[in-house]
Amino acid sequence: MAIPVIDFSQLNGEERAMTMAKIANGCEEWGFFQLVNHGIPEELLDRVKRVCSEWYESEREEGFKNSMPVKLLNDFVESKTGEKLENVDWEDVITLLDDNEWPSHSLEFMETMKEYRYELKKLAEKVMEVIDENLGLQKGYIKKVFNSGEENQAFFGTKVSHYPPCPRPELVNGLRAHTDAGGVILLLQDEKVKGLQIFKDGRWIDVEPLPNSIVINTGDQIEVLSNGRYKSVWHRVLATLDGNRRSIASFYNPSLKATIASAPEFKDPVTKEVDQDYPKFVFGDYMSVYVKQKFLPKEPRFQAVGAM
Repeated sequence: MAIPVIDFSQLNGEERAMTMAKIANGCEEWGFFQLVNHGIPEELLDRVKRVCSEWYESEREEGFKNSMPVKLLNDFVESKTGEKLENVDWEDVITLLDDNEWPSHSLEFMETMKEYRYELKKLAEKVMEVIDENLGLQKGYIKKVFNSGEENQAFFGTKVSHYPPCPRPELVNGLRAHTDAGGVILLLQDEKVKGLQIFKDGRWIDVEPLPNSIVINTGDQIEVLSNGRYKSVWHRVLATLDGNRRSIASFYNPSLKATIASAPEFKDPVTKEVDQDYPKFVFGDYMSVYVKQKFLPKEPRFQAVGAM
């Protein structure tokens, strides 16, 4: 069993209807799919992978050896107090935004990642338009909901993560199981070191590395907008004994002031009302709940924000 692999270039040809159906299936049945021929130049992707690896080696690798996850794992092994170290991830991570100070002294790193983020944001918006169409929404609906005015633009962040070799991978998570809070997530994952898994049909399934593909998954807000048709999916990263897994995930999320609710297109034809399984809420309120409950089941998060 493997997540769908979809040739995005076929949206522009005779295979458009079939490609749209494949993306709908990826969203509805899997919550994840991989895009190939997505339009981002391979030269840029190769450069992104190189500068991120060089940046980690020069600016982060030594620091991780003295990090809290390493200290906690060492203490856990010595104390032998349980089966697995909880509430910690074996991960080094930074987040890149257009309006914050980037944590790198490398001009090539900054220029390359700004170029990559520009291209990836365009791809995210194309994917959202496909989701609009598959859900029977007006073109640009999701983008409009996520952008709640000129002063409250949608959030687009890029998380550069590395999962270094772990001496006791059976005792700690690379990244604990969770669903993503936001909208559409686009991942450039490591081509050699596996570790990403999704939960489907009662078991964990590997997301196999595919050179220069972009892994797409939908978050909690797409689940709400689609009134549960496109559900966000549990996923995790395993710690590994060998290899330093690189993961570059970008998030197209609503503005914190955006109002999220099931789209009106899901109205019952008789009652003319949306039979909503989800509350209407402001995304910033949802995030205030999510940061405390990220690694817990998502249903109580919807209930909590609905009661606010």
